[in-house]
Amino acid sequence: MHTVVERELELKLVLSPERSIPVPARLTYRTDDPYAVHITFHVGSETPVHWTFARELLVEGVFRPCGHGDVRVWPTKVEGRNVVLMALTSPDGDALLEAPSAQVSAWLERTLRAVPPGSETERLGIDDGLAELLAPATGRGVDELWLRDPWPSDESRPEDGA
Repeated sequence: MHTVVERELELKLVLSPERSIPVPARLTYRTDDPYAVHITFHVGSETPVHWTFARELLVEGVFRPCGHGDVRVWPTKVEGRNVVLMALTSPDGDALLEAPSAQVSAWLERTLRAVPPGSETERLGIDDGLAELLAPATGRGVDELWLRDPWPSDESRPEDGA
């Protein structure tokens, strides 16, 4: 059984140091995808914007600056409030989003209770999948499949009209 941990919250899209606009968002964590966090932004368009990145990046970003490239996360204070800033870069543009630290931290704590750090691999079922893949095949004629040439040469076919 898989667990989903979600949180609706309002982020701020920072347009300039003096101006930002509210952006409704949903944080989602799924135990069947244990390394990732998913953020869906509802920006007034018909289709929401989805971002997925490492949970570890967001966990670390609550405490100290981290990330490089497309996703960077860091804590700061804005007007006396503790916030987490997320800088997202894509071919479509850049966005700087401000999230309330307390709400993000509370949601992250729930994800860490669902799948503690270091136990993510167990949730992926890789060991079970490999065991199934490498298990001896059962059934009649299996050995024949390994012994039979899957691409018989031209010499083994009878010639037409001979």
